[in-house]
Amino acid sequence: MNISITARKTTVKDSFKERTAKKLAKFDRFFDDEASAVVTVTNERDRETVEVTIHSNGMIFRAEKTADDRLDALDGVVDVLFKQIVKNKSKLESRVRAKAFEDLMPDDMASEEDEAYELVKRKKFMVRAMEVDEAILQMNMLGHSFFLFENPDSGELNIVYRRKGGDYGLIEPSR
Repeated sequence: MNISITARKTTVKDSFKERTAKKLAKFDRFFDDEASAVVTVTNERDRETVEVTIHSNGMIFRAEKTADDRLDALDGVVDVLFKQIVKNKSKLESRVRAKAFEDLMPDDMASEEDEAYELVKRKKFMVRAMEVDEAILQMNMLGHSFFLFENPDSGELNIVYRRKGGDYGLIEPSR
């Protein structure tokens, strides 16, 4: 797995890079050599945030943890990613390495059953062409956290969404 580490408002020592590589080596059994992991370390005040995003065969796995200590945040992020992969193992088995899940189930997760996703509501609506600002306004007027619209510049469907901090994001398809 290719690992790249980015630091925001901080510096990253070689010891942290080595520890990160050792922790992420735990995922080598799931992914081939083409997989890539992007680790972002951010320091805000006295809080350290570690975000890990793994790209493999069109799948994206992402987790983020904030803690007082950078190493604690790294441990937490690796645990969350591992639980995500194990929880969704039946759905992922066809996309990751064969036999990656044999003898993997920890004792505390053995009791969890594979849950089926339940679709509880279906909606249809007309998708209109509009600018991003208009889509954000429409989303806010509806009281939603996201809004689907057609971008008139590209002719593609885009999604605007409200981020945790209160600002906005835009999702554009790429081929």
